[in-house]
Order: sequence, then C-alpha cells, then structure tokens
Amino acid sequence: MNNDDFKICVLSSGSGGNCTYIETPKHKIIQDAGLSGIRIERMMKSIGKDLKDVDSMFVTHEHTDHAKGVGILARKYGMNVYANEPTWNAMNSKIGKIPVEQKYIFDPNKTESFDDLDVESFAVSHDAAQAQFYNYHHNGKSFVIVTDTGTIFDNVAGIIRDADGYLFECNYDTDMLMNGDYSYYTKLRIQSDTGHLSNVEGTEVLMDVMGPKTKHIFLAHRSHHNNTKELQRLTVASMMKNNGLGVGKSFQLHGTDVEKPSDLYTL
Repeated sequence: MNNDDFKICVLSSGSGGNCTYIETPKHKIIQDAGLSGIRIERMMKSIGKDLKDVDSMFVTHEHTDHAKGVGILARKYGMNVYANEPTWNAMNSKIGKIPVEQKYIFDPNKTESFDDLDVESFAVSHDAAQAQFYNYHHNGKSFVIVTDTGTIFDNVAGIIRDADGYLFECNYDTDMLMNGDYSYYTKLRIQSDTGHLSNVEGTEVLMDVMGPKTKHIFLAHRSHHNNTKELQRLTVASMMKNNGLGVGKSFQLHGTDVEKPSDLYTL
C-alpha cells in the first residue's frame, strides 16, 4: 500500500443495512454495522479484507439499519467504537454490553486525529437521538458520508464542500413514495426535515457542495419500497448533465446495494 493510499468500499447501503469500509496505511475502520455480524464478515472477505484487522468503528445513530451488528463486532474483534453520548444512551440496550475500554464518546462538530486519519463529525437532521455523520481526511483528501437526513444545514454544507468522494443519500423517488402503500403518516415522516433526502433533493445538495476535487460519488441509502437503482441513477445523472456537470468524465457515479459490496476504490 502506498503511503498516500486512501481506500473506500461501500459494503452495504440501503434501508436494509449500512456499513462502509475505509482504509489508510495506518488504519482500517468501518462506519456503522447495520447488518448481522456474519453478513459483514462475509462482505469483508469478498473484498479480500478481514474484520480482525479493523481497529475502529464510527457509529452514526442507533437505528437498526446502522447499529444492528455494533455489539457483536465490538465484542468479537475488540475494535474501538465511537458515537456521541445520546446515541450511546439510545443503543446501549439494543447492542448488548461492550467493554468500557472500547467505548468512546465522539461529540458532534468535533475533529479527532488517529495517526494518518482525521475524522470530522457533524450533526444532521434525522429522527434519532442525535444523528451525526463523518468527513474522513487523509493526506489532503476527504471522503464524506451523509445519509439519514431530511435537510442539510448550512454549516454541514461548508464542512463537506469539495470532497474527493461522497457516499450520499438519494433515498426515495417522490412519485413512488406518494403512490405507494405506506401510511400517510409514514410518507410525511420520510419527506420531513427529520426524514430522508429524495433523489432530487440529494442531487441538489450534491451539485451545491461537490467541486473540482470530486472524483467519486456513491448513491446511497436507497429505499427498497420507494426507489429503484435505475431510477436513482437516471435522476441524478440527468440533473447533473442538465447542469453541465461531467458525469462519467470529471467524476464517476456509483450505485450501491444492501447485499453486494462495491469495488474497493482508491481516492
């Protein structure tokens, strides 16, 4: 591995589970563990990696599709787990006991340094105890993950601007959601400022924050009831091309799946 290598793999992304692998020369980490431990183990092996080499996990919030496997992976592999205090309080009873020496509080809007990796946290607007996401920095490059938010605060837009890579929420197609069989209350919850970003809303934010450094955009957290992979990509690509952005030329769009990891990319 070169001294400046910054590797990313979206192991799983969607309403059924979320987990992302990030690697620098000195650290191997995951963000979230929203599937069973055995499924995450298999996904890691499929990309030639082993969870025993992962030293840390950064948790965004307590919802099952982000925290289901947190406890089992922490206990089995001894990795350190970082989350803010409200998230710890909300998920403690769900994930089982984790040794106290592996539990760390990582408050929103802070930056923590881990050798060659700086991790910047930021709060988002979601109906969880205190959802926060992360901007990962290594050797002048950055990788931003934003899902599970109904809106983007101005300060967050500033934090995530002109990253080299994004894993970004385009959760639902508005027509599919409104014409689907979800209850009226659930539809309102998804569309609210504490719900999720639609394909169109996610694209609008991306077009605002992406910049000349941006080379990879992973379309994330797709609803299995109110979206399709093809519709998600078509919406995003069409909007970006109509705004003069070089889709497939200056940067690449990547779909993501719950069951199948992405390739392992070097930023």
